[in-house]
Amino acid sequence: MALAPRLELRQGQSLVMTPQLQQAIKLLQLSNLELAEYVEQELERNPLLEAGSAEPAERAEERDAHEGEREQVISSETSLSLSEDGPLPGRDGDLDTDYDNVYADESRSDAQNDAAASAPGQTSSDWQNVKGGGGGNADGDFSFEATLTREATLAEHLTEQMNMALKTAGDRMIGAYLIDQVNEAGYMTADTAEVAERLGTDVEDVEAVLQVLQTFEPTGICARNLKECLALQLAERDRLDPAMQLFLDNLELFAKRDFDQLIKITGADREDIASMVEDIRLCNPKPGLAFGGEPVVPVVPDVFVRARADGSWAVEINSETLPRVLVNQQYYAEVSKLSGDASAKAYISECLNNANWLVKSLDQRARTILKVASEIVRQQDGFLVHGIQHLKPLNLKTIAEAISMHESTVSRVTANKYVATPRGIFEMKYFFTSSIASSSGGAAHSAEAVRHRIKELIDVERPDAVLSDDNIVDILKSQGVDIARRTVAKYREALNIPSSVQRRREKKAYA
Repeated sequence: MALAPRLELRQGQSLVMTPQLQQAIKLLQLSNLELAEYVEQELERNPLLEAGSAEPAERAEERDAHEGEREQVISSETSLSLSEDGPLPGRDGDLDTDYDNVYADESRSDAQNDAAASAPGQTSSDWQNVKGGGGGNADGDFSFEATLTREATLAEHLTEQMNMALKTAGDRMIGAYLIDQVNEAGYMTADTAEVAERLGTDVEDVEAVLQVLQTFEPTGICARNLKECLALQLAERDRLDPAMQLFLDNLELFAKRDFDQLIKITGADREDIASMVEDIRLCNPKPGLAFGGEPVVPVVPDVFVRARADGSWAVEINSETLPRVLVNQQYYAEVSKLSGDASAKAYISECLNNANWLVKSLDQRARTILKVASEIVRQQDGFLVHGIQHLKPLNLKTIAEAISMHESTVSRVTANKYVATPRGIFEMKYFFTSSIASSSGGAAHSAEAVRHRIKELIDVERPDAVLSDDNIVDILKSQGVDIARRTVAKYREALNIPSSVQRRREKKAYA
């Protein structure tokens, strides 16, 4: 067979992921807060994009018509009543490609402040109020708290105490090095012998400095292990007697709830052991976490679910966290008219296309999230009305088929999204749980509901009748849940519930 070059024409179909479509898919899986950050970057990059005001869309359109400017506004306030029949409100997105079914692995300037400072009659307190610094409040009084920008870190807190406690330069050098080896929980992670070798000093000197550091606040700081951390805190409260020291030496028995063995080792009676356990529970096993931590950011829901008077559910997008974007058509027209450079015209045209695409993508994203959230609410109506016992087994395929989308789209929508319901704020993925067959041949049970039932059974068990995993299996089967013993054990461990042996020992200790 001879080999020779030749030309062939072949016809085929393929899906091409354009950059714009990739952008739309990326926006779909972002939370509202992440979306706001992304839009801020686009506002800096694209001169035709402007941040929209918080006024309603109707007022914005009226203002635009009055000023003669043609701007495209995205309105992110949409609501839906699930009791109404018919398709979801709103038109379909007019993107070049529908991504629903795509699968793919005010501050002032310095000059203004200077001018304000040089104005006649300007006082020093007024200057402080203009600048916003100096700790001045509205009345011109100095406030030290107003100058604080953040909480002190654990290292800074320990260093401040070290500078007052250690007098010599050598001890301070050792102390500074040891403080650097303290982790965020407050534990010393370095070995004193290694520190002494690295610093070229004696181990006794390092140990002496470490003992000083362990007297700092918070109590229990710079301990080398949990036993030492608890001992430091108990000693401060004058509770570190010989029996307690023996208890700390055998903490592994406490972890196993083996109180009978602890009674033999410590020589204490059951009442004293219970008192020791209570003292230990008052200690902080991670004293360093009280300093320098990042502030806790509350969960901001992306969707609100509210009950209507007629018993249906209203599903709304959280418009407070959605960015409002405007496309400045007037600026585009002025720049296109004045610019004679072909490259400049091409650039401004590309900016216009990107801006229009972003507005359409944001609109399509809001509608898609609303569709998915509405179907989830419809499927889990029993949970919203009656509670977790009525949470149904649900998967992505069920939602995707109900709203005619691809599973990957539903997966992206439910990622990093939260729903505020009358029963609390839940992640969207919380409503998707595996199913457990019914022993009576009825409807399957949600795994989350079964976990909740296991916890309820253990919470109400009596000290003289602690339920084993086999007992829990029998009870659940009598209630129509066909579940294996290993599954009960897995769910119990996921709930951080000890075994029946450990629970029985603990209940006997407190009996």
